[in-house]
Amino acid sequence: MEITAAVALKQGDPLVVKNVNLNDKLKSDELLVKTVASGICGADIQEINGGPTGFAPIPMIMGHEGAGIVQAVGSSVTEFQKGDHVTVSYASCGTCKQCVAGRPYACERMNELNFEGKDIDGGTRYELDGEPLSSFFQQSSFGNYMKVQARNVVKVTKDVDLKLLGPLGCGLQTGAGTVLNDLKPEPGDGIVIFGTGTVGLAAIMAAKVAHCDPIIAVDVVDSRLDMALELGATNVINSKKTPDVPVEVNKISAGGVEFGVVSAGVNGLAENAVRSTGIYGQIGIIGGAFEGNFNIAQDILIPARTVRGVLQGSSLPKLFIPKLIKLYQDGQFPFDKLVKFYDLADVNEAIEDSKSGKVIKPILVMPENN
Repeated sequence: MEITAAVALKQGDPLVVKNVNLNDKLKSDELLVKTVASGICGADIQEINGGPTGFAPIPMIMGHEGAGIVQAVGSSVTEFQKGDHVTVSYASCGTCKQCVAGRPYACERMNELNFEGKDIDGGTRYELDGEPLSSFFQQSSFGNYMKVQARNVVKVTKDVDLKLLGPLGCGLQTGAGTVLNDLKPEPGDGIVIFGTGTVGLAAIMAAKVAHCDPIIAVDVVDSRLDMALELGATNVINSKKTPDVPVEVNKISAGGVEFGVVSAGVNGLAENAVRSTGIYGQIGIIGGAFEGNFNIAQDILIPARTVRGVLQGSSLPKLFIPKLIKLYQDGQFPFDKLVKFYDLADVNEAIEDSKSGKVIKPILVMPENN
């Protein structure tokens, strides 16, 4: 079938909206979904420009925060039916040791299935002018139709605007899940969050849900720090204006917070996060590649701190995304304050607004007559 999609034709170049072919023949465990909207995530932008994984083979249809309406289901699919509202999250194999253990966010094929552009069986689903196009996260939600595996899809309520929900599939669940699913603070525990993009702000909202105190946000952009205060931060630190962030965090928290989250891939943040926590501090690393200079004995071993990477917020999307939607409906997770909607034709404007910091979470809306 012919669909309309924003295509990355060359690394680093603007995306081009084109008509492409989607093989809409469904395997038994697949769905055909009419895309309503898709968030733009930092990972989309990074891969268009060649990093951080270096796996993404261009040309490719990007997008991995899709929301839409089920159009058809494969022969073995019983969980979904035509007309269901759904979001689509990360891909996992379902058969490796981590998936079988209930940790699909740590799937042994995570890089392959999400970043390398092939279907789970090694094939491709898209073509442009007779040549194969790579997919992203087994999803490619920058197009007006998606063919996706049922295991990666989440049924959502029809009581919330579907256009809003796509970012729950990656950025929002990653930030919120790092706090609620992985670190699991108790009421009154202190937390410092480095970076106030979508992921960091989601972590701040989740920290408020968990009744953390203090909730300290660190960034270099005052407008983002103002948003952090609006969403639940008790204190903010502009690291451009603060010579020693860990010292300031220790002052605010009377000796260091219990938890740290690093949501931005900026050199030095992981080191600052470690030194901002107290004895038995726990630090979750989400952001991309950094440089760090840890003194293992002084910074980690003797204070009994734990530093670990967190994938997708340790989230099981079929359980966690409905939980986040309920929190949103109850006024406890107001992520709508982060978004701005763009038409698919304006995809490059949306990307530039995200890169410049003008917009926190851009969402592409597909044409009404798709």
